[in-house]
Amino acid sequence: MQKQAVSYKSLGLCNSRELFQKAVSGGYAIPAYNFNNLEQLQAIIMACAETKSPVILQVSKGARSYANETLLRFLAQGAVAYAEELGSPIPIVLHLDHGDSFELCKDCIESGFSSVMIDGSHLPYEENVALTKKVVEYAHQFDVTVEGELGVLAGIEDEVSHAAHTYTQPEEVEDFVAKTGVDSLAISIGTSHGAFKFKPGEDPKIRLDILEEIEKRIPGFPIVLHGASSVPQELVKTINEHGGRLKDAIGIGEDQLRLAAKSAVCKINIDSDGRLAMTAAVRKVFDEKPEEFDPRKYLGPARDSLKQLYMHKIINVLGSNGKA
Repeated sequence: MQKQAVSYKSLGLCNSRELFQKAVSGGYAIPAYNFNNLEQLQAIIMACAETKSPVILQVSKGARSYANETLLRFLAQGAVAYAEELGSPIPIVLHLDHGDSFELCKDCIESGFSSVMIDGSHLPYEENVALTKKVVEYAHQFDVTVEGELGVLAGIEDEVSHAAHTYTQPEEVEDFVAKTGVDSLAISIGTSHGAFKFKPGEDPKIRLDILEEIEKRIPGFPIVLHGASSVPQELVKTINEHGGRLKDAIGIGEDQLRLAAKSAVCKINIDSDGRLAMTAAVRKVFDEKPEEFDPRKYLGPARDSLKQLYMHKIINVLGSNGKA
């Protein structure tokens, strides 16, 4: 059966172009929060509505498969109505995180996404340029914004897995942006995917010098940071105290992310911290109330914990509160 194309505008969503311009000039970053289910989405919208922050709802290829693409579309449409119901009609973007093919990006655009990422960072440079350009040319016909990537992040998140970093080369960014026409660029400057980013005793630093050089070469251009979870130690401790077995790990310091957000970084992706917050809350309920079997009684606290974490990130790390 032929699938009917859906415009994101009919769902009440927006693309990221104007949001990024405001963020770059305003010295803050927009939260890009991944979601796979209803509770995660509720937490994101409640946190952003209460703080009056714009938000980018991120969906990975795996999340789309897990939740069902049709349900996701209606969840995003529902998120717009929910924010209005809460008294804060905030700008909401529905974004494909780490799209790995033209076909996937095309399918997402036709099913109501307002923004897509095409990640060709693992390809040889010219192939990355060609693939990114192809996605941009298709997406821009529908006023959908496109994020590209240069450089490779270490770590594991859903389908994305790399053993080591490859820092973004500042001398490539001008050429890449000019040839592809992308609306934003994800770069690799020391952040890392997943919860197990760095070992205790290490001192992970964002390469702000590379960021500064990139800013000089493409002034005012929207930059994106992936793998920006900080792995809060209190959450890891709670998980392990209530039956979990997470190994020791640390993330990127929130002070460094705040510095990045004040520069040209206008979108910061946070996923693993949210997973930790929800898991800690669920494990606590299961451990303290082993007789509990009502999903609302453990997913509810997980949702509330996620909301609090995301409000903290918006106010203290990203600076996007009051910017809706």
